Amino acid sequence: MLQAGVYTYLPLAWRVIKKISNIVREEMDATGAQEMLMPALQSKNIWEETGRWETLKEVMYQFKDLSEKDMGLAATHEEVIYDLVRRNINSYKELPFAVYQIQNKFRSELRPKGGLMRGREFCMKDLYSFHLSQADMDGYYNGMIESYQKVYGRCGLQSKIVEASGGMFTKKFSHEFQVISEAGEDKIIYCTECDFAKNSEIAESGAGQSCPECSAPLAEGKSIEVGNIFQFGDKYAKDMNGYVNDEAGIKQPILMASYGIGISRLVATIVEIYHDEKGIIWPESVAPFRVHLLSLSQDKKADKIYEQLLAEDIEVLYDDRDISNGEKFADADLLGLPYRLVVSAKTGDQIEVKKRAATEAELVSVDDFIESIKK
Repeated sequence: MLQAGVYTYLPLAWRVIKKISNIVREEMDATGAQEMLMPALQSKNIWEETGRWETLKEVMYQFKDLSEKDMGLAATHEEVIYDLVRRNINSYKELPFAVYQIQNKFRSELRPKGGLMRGREFCMKDLYSFHLSQADMDGYYNGMIESYQKVYGRCGLQSKIVEASGGMFTKKFSHEFQVISEAGEDKIIYCTECDFAKNSEIAESGAGQSCPECSAPLAEGKSIEVGNIFQFGDKYAKDMNGYVNDEAGIKQPILMASYGIGISRLVATIVEIYHDEKGIIWPESVAPFRVHLLSLSQDKKADKIYEQLLAEDIEVLYDDRDISNGEKFADADLLGLPYRLVVSAKTGDQIEVKKRAATEAELVSVDDFIESIKK
């Protein structure tokens, strides 16, 4: 931690960030969206068009540069992307389209807490879609809900789709993606049987009452928000003069929706869901390495196994440090890679294999282990 709410990602954490980011990229690309990168440093004038320079001043880092020009660090990118769209989209034939980025955002949290859960600088995926009609936007929006569920599922998380207030982004209702956890800052009311869920601040029913959709009991729980999506409709068209003529030559607003996923918050959420008293238990899809190889006898046999695993494109972290065996085992549990392989004088021509979440280890040949995890 450099300071409250600002963190350095060390090599293992950065590998997790990259794996989550790649999952997100694959699912966003599958929707037809294209990746881009927008500037984090932004001038005041673009935000004044929507009135948000003032309304977001408690959240946005704002300052004057050396030329006394008012500048801000990006808390979000709606203004920037809409400015790009209004200057480059000249025909209805260029709609719909969607673009996204994975970039650090900056928000002036008064009391950053929970580590990566709520920071002042954090990694986020934000996607923006643009449409000529409400029906077209609704279709993409609903498809994005499915894409988000795929992202969380691939990260090993079960998320609930929660209707919520638009907060500082829009007056309309939005949808949040929440993971039930005692580490969460939010509270939601959700059905124990179906998909019904609402933020407790807007829910008409409470825990113990019947679900309005299936009549099963409702429950209340703390949760972590791992993503949110918004429909802005024609708000930015009106604020920033973004219009095109439709096929009949009638002037129409360029509609916009926004879709965010907290990449770094996902890292913290996964750790909160997958851990025990010894340390982390990474899901294979996001683990920094698949295999943790421990050499207890300091001989060449472990070196050969390490080279064999690399030759098979198996991600392996090799612990051949000159420290006690107890320290190696403790560190392996703490780091929580999916498979722990132990090479020692006792294992002979085999290796001791233990899954991080399992209680027992087993002796297998190196070839059999490789074959089993490459299936």
